[in-house]
Amino acid sequence: MLDDEDVRVAVYRSLSRYGIVPTAERLAAAHGVGPADVEAAVGRLAGARHVVLDDAGSIVMAHPPHLVPGDPQVLVSTRCPGCGTPLVWSVDRDAPPAGDQVAHFLVPVARIWDDVLHTCSHQRLFCGEGCVDAWLAETGNDRGYVMDVPTLWRLARGWYTGRLEAGYRRRDPGEAKDYFREVGLAGPFWGL
Repeated sequence: MLDDEDVRVAVYRSLSRYGIVPTAERLAAAHGVGPADVEAAVGRLAGARHVVLDDAGSIVMAHPPHLVPGDPQVLVSTRCPGCGTPLVWSVDRDAPPAGDQVAHFLVPVARIWDDVLHTCSHQRLFCGEGCVDAWLAETGNDRGYVMDVPTLWRLARGWYTGRLEAGYRRRDPGEAKDYFREVGLAGPFWGL
């Protein structure tokens, strides 16, 4: 029988190495099983919140490790949703990138999994709080949580540690709250 953990690790390692989710057929061939076995394992992984599926049952999201192994730096680029200014950083493991930009998380942690695609697509980087305010006014959204880039870096730095290895275990709610406090987050948005 196919082990769900083997599928999880294969998906994450493929994303880390190649930037793509392997197909059910490719996973089946690698593990000597049929595609239906892989699809069942992927369904269980989605139920355990290791991956997110679309309506057709395909993986559309698998939360990333902080940085892919073997790459001392990664280039992060986006545009400020408030004003459209390009934002670019070279991010490494040793220290947060410099800059006065901020991150805005729209959805409180208690509601993240209500619609995780919506949640993750609304964790955005902005030039500053003025751009957050302009975007909120334009979209009609309520203000979520604004943090500086160093706090975002600390949050991301260890949140997904172990995802590329067998035996990874998601944090329970108490461990998550401890982690949020440790990286400098506070308040009811984070369940604290």
